[in-house]
Amino acid sequence: MGDVARICGIPPRRLRYWERSALLSAASDSADRTRFDFSALVSVRSIVGLLQQGVPLRRIRRCADALRARFPERDPLAGLQTWRDAPRLLLHHEGAWMEPDGQLVLDFVPAEPGGVVAPLDRDNPEARLREARTRFERGCELDGERATWEAAAEAYQRALDLDPGYADAACNLGSVRFHQGRRDEARAAFLLAVEAAPFHVEAHLNLGVLCEEDGGDEQALAHYRKALESDPHYPDIHVSMALIYEKLELVRTALSHWRRYLQLEPRGSWARIARKHLDDAEAEGPGPA
Repeated sequence: MGDVARICGIPPRRLRYWERSALLSAASDSADRTRFDFSALVSVRSIVGLLQQGVPLRRIRRCADALRARFPERDPLAGLQTWRDAPRLLLHHEGAWMEPDGQLVLDFVPAEPGGVVAPLDRDNPEARLREARTRFERGCELDGERATWEAAAEAYQRALDLDPGYADAACNLGSVRFHQGRRDEARAAFLLAVEAAPFHVEAHLNLGVLCEEDGGDEQALAHYRKALESDPHYPDIHVSMALIYEKLELVRTALSHWRRYLQLEPRGSWARIARKHLDDAEAEGPGPA
């Protein structure tokens, strides 16, 4: 997962959500690590390309669902493309262009802000969950820029109003509030995320950061351990654990996490930092466990 995120230039948490919500297909290896084959990598790049062209993720998902129902033997995302300057998406399949449902002309444009939006059937649980996902994905489109942080937070809050157990929406809301300097609201959102999903990796990592900043190293370590239990192959967890063990003067335990980080993520700025810590430790000799 880390390799795919780096190759395609997207945050691992975004890729993790696409896999959790079945937009992407992944497999697990013998060590229970999430693995993507080449076709899945092509699909990720296709999604990223469509997003960069301004296609909303909810439209990509809707088209992908329709295409998978029609072509269950293949992953259709790699062939999904915009058609000239038109708002609809088409599939290039066996030398021909077609709408996701096989029709020659079909408008997949959802109502945008300012347009006419169909009223939500509040008595229909499935409709509420669909709308919650739509609001969440709208938040994902907006949370990358400071100017749209508040709009993203409103979208995530709306998703939570519709589905109070939407852990990913709570975690992303917490991230936005953290970046805005609204720490109490961020903490409340992260706690809501782990209440809804006790093994939510990103929420535990973020709570660990808040605890460390408040001087609660033991609390932070507990959250990092919970994150590690959730996903031992997530490189960022090992960075956090290495740093806090160094702060607690448990040098050898810290070094084990630097080594594990390098096994999972051998390139990049943190890899260079990890190697420096290991080189310095080798020069100084063994420290306390």
